[in-house]
Amino acid sequence: MPSAAEAALAGLRAAAARDGTPSLDRRRALLDALAATMLRRAEAAAAAIDADYGGRSPEETLLAEVKLVVDAARHARRHLHRWARPRRVGVPFPFQPARAWQEPVPKGVIGIMAPWNYPLQLALLPAIDALAAGNRLVVKPAEATPRTAALLADLVQEALGEDIARTVQGGPEVAADFAAQPWDHLVFTGGTETGRRVMAAAAANLVPVTLELGGKCPALVLPGADLRRAAQAILAGKAVNAGQTCIAPDTVLLIGHDRADFLAACRASGIGLPETVVVNDRQAARLAGLCEGASVTPLAPDGPSRQRAIALAEAPPGHPLHEAELFGPVLALQPLPDLAAAIAWIAARPAPLAIYLFGASRAEVAAIATGTRSGAIVEGRCVEYATFPALAFGGVGASGFGRRNGEAGFLEFSALRARVAHGGWSLSRLLDPPRGARARALVRRILR
Repeated sequence: MPSAAEAALAGLRAAAARDGTPSLDRRRALLDALAATMLRRAEAAAAAIDADYGGRSPEETLLAEVKLVVDAARHARRHLHRWARPRRVGVPFPFQPARAWQEPVPKGVIGIMAPWNYPLQLALLPAIDALAAGNRLVVKPAEATPRTAALLADLVQEALGEDIARTVQGGPEVAADFAAQPWDHLVFTGGTETGRRVMAAAAANLVPVTLELGGKCPALVLPGADLRRAAQAILAGKAVNAGQTCIAPDTVLLIGHDRADFLAACRASGIGLPETVVVNDRQAARLAGLCEGASVTPLAPDGPSRQRAIALAEAPPGHPLHEAELFGPVLALQPLPDLAAAIAWIAARPAPLAIYLFGASRAEVAAIATGTRSGAIVEGRCVEYATFPALAFGGVGASGFGRRNGEAGFLEFSALRARVAHGGWSLSRLLDPPRGARARALVRRILR
């Protein structure tokens, strides 16, 4: 008996064989339907995620899950005709009057493995890109957020229909089977180690993958920074979803400022207590383990909620705090002597999704861009750049590869097919076989 993932893939392949590629008009209608359904289900989404977390800010869900998905769907709908246009390419003179162009065509059926930290957004943003490109898709929601997974399945069914999209639910065994299917493209968002296993499973079927992983996103507070504004921006980014965000600031590299002054600026910001809790006891225990042996300073005042506070954590070199992605309301603090030391700190670790800069001059920005690798460099704020629907989003190396959002996401799930229409005659025909002395002389002349 086929597994749920096998059955979903087979059903969509049969739908593609029967109905063909969705037209641009149908894709636009599907994107409209997805946005409208998301808006209708907004309050239900906030309630489901709040219940799965045991306390998640409804405003965060409405902004980071609902609005982000609606904005992305509307952006894709608005620009789809331009993205889908065939592009003419030049033809070398000997082959003229041939015409050549390339056209984006759908890859087929896309598998999407979504994580628990943004269980709707990170399932539906790649789905929007895949739909815009004319694909069908199957989503595997995270089992850690079961109520949201059930809502996502209903939402996908209502908005898109089972001839376009399906959902497969289950735990680790279902996920492993899902990764091993012969998709036409596979998307995974999650931890780096799991990403390696997903990529190995996909390799058996030569399935191309898009991986969004994470990494220790550093926030560089340089000598030119206003500490008050830098602390405000860093903590605002860290507070979103209680730091359970792949692009959350992970480590503050403090250059040319006193540690006590930065701590005072953090406390003065008033952002010590996130509105969302750590998702479950397992994640809380992982964070506690990472902080063992470190000096931890909660930023919220004393009280019953202090244990939920964002905490500054400092540890000696080689401590796990400096190596593992924190992914929670802990902000590592690392004072460094100068910019060169900060660049060396970043370069010694896997490339992060983002590097955040505060107080950087043009020369310092250029030095960081030249001396480091990352998916993004962002000045003045944290996290918010991921909400720009036209801006390509993705990582480098251990933080992932491939891009989503806007035209970059459309192209990620498209194959560029070459098209050529030859004319009746061209100079190149002089070299058709059988070749005589004139053709051989012409070849040598061309090479000269």
